[in-house]
Amino acid sequence: AGANITSGFEDSACGFDALFETTSGSGDTAIGLDALFANTTGNSNTAIGNAALASNTTGNSNTATGADALAHNTAGGNNTATGTNALSDNTVGADNTATGASALLLNTTGSFNTANGLSALSSNSTGGSNTATGVFALFDNTTGNNNTANGVDALALSTTGNNNTATGVAALESNTSGNSNTANGVNALFGNTTGGSNTATGAN
Repeated sequence: AGANITSGFEDSACGFDALFETTSGSGDTAIGLDALFANTTGNSNTAIGNAALASNTTGNSNTATGADALAHNTAGGNNTATGTNALSDNTVGADNTATGASALLLNTTGSFNTANGLSALSSNSTGGSNTATGVFALFDNTTGNNNTANGVDALALSTTGNNNTATGVAALESNTSGNSNTANGVNALFGNTTGGSNTATGAN
């Protein structure tokens, strides 16, 4: 652990190959097998769990808790991942928060996203400024921006839609590319796929 630290200070490493590549990074904490393994100059990172932040090299101020959390992050900063595989594929995306197993799993360069719940925003790659709260909320979103989904399966099938708001279980669940829709209530606007600028309040 910390075998190559040369000029870094206030680093803590516990676990086989934790902080192994770090040379001058400072204020980093790595606990677990390969945690922050590739970090060289990144600062103020915290990795707890096997392979957490393992690929990080220059990213700063990231927090990863859980096996493979932020595992592929290289230069992204100010990310917080809590849960197994949370934000696992993130590379340079910044200012993301993922809470729950596989939340924001496939995010690579998307920034300013918040995902709370199992697999919330799991498929997001480059989409930004999305908020998903609930199991599978915004699950299929890839490049859509500025969406808000609150509830299990809310906006679950949306891929490229933008500026949508769904509140309630399965609200706007079938939406794929529709934009600027607002749905409040269980199953509200459930069948909408590509329609835009719709507003629905009430169950079903």
